[in-house]
Amino acid sequence: MGKIVAIHSYKGGTGKTLLAVNLAALYANQGKSVCLLDLDFRAPSLQAVFKVHNNEYWLNDYLNGVCEIKKTLRDFSQTHVKRGKLLVGFANPSTEAIREMTAKDRKWEMKALGRLLSLKTSLLNDMQLDYVIFDTSPGLQYSSINAIVSADVALVVSGTDISDIRGTQRMIDELYDLFEKKTGLIMNKVLTEVLSSKTQRSDLAKQLMNSYKLPLVEMIPCFCDILREGGTKVFATENPEHPFVKTLDRVAASIENL
Repeated sequence: MGKIVAIHSYKGGTGKTLLAVNLAALYANQGKSVCLLDLDFRAPSLQAVFKVHNNEYWLNDYLNGVCEIKKTLRDFSQTHVKRGKLLVGFANPSTEAIREMTAKDRKWEMKALGRLLSLKTSLLNDMQLDYVIFDTSPGLQYSSINAIVSADVALVVSGTDISDIRGTQRMIDELYDLFEKKTGLIMNKVLTEVLSSKTQRSDLAKQLMNSYKLPLVEMIPCFCDILREGGTKVFATENPEHPFVKTLDRVAASIENL
């Protein structure tokens, strides 16, 4: 049985999508069969990373019951990873599609939850994938709640500014404690000088675990070269020796222990 991992955050701009893309590529480069799904229907972004301009079927169509999940997936195994399999499902980035998804009612969301829950059978069992990575909508939208409920493990990504920290704390208290989901915390874009000091690093780790009441999976420094790329590069494949990729190695190992 494979594993579904949801990558979530309180707000946008935390680097959630960057982590999702590169974690999926990392697993694939380890020889695994991986599927990456863009479930951020309010602000789809994976189509920009993979340079997809049109699609016959989107994940929106799957959740609307128009098609099966296989029809939404595109294979990037030959272009974006060096081994293994990488399948990607995209959310429709058109303004009309975004407007339509934000207007869905509770009844539709319940049906969509059933479709997401069925992915355990269609992707993990029938297609025998090792990992499915959900890039979720930030915050407490129905779509992100559905993704978290459907996942086996959730990684909460937080920045270091006070609004993100306090919002993430509230989100964990209101959402994750309710569903008792296996969850780990990733602090992203941490100051390098803090992480380079053993004392400051240890103090920050203790502070975070006391504040969030979650296992601290990793503290990732702010890499200026990654920011300069603007999300156009899959570092796990193109620069596997980069410290960011080495950090993701530890994240991947930690997922197995949550």
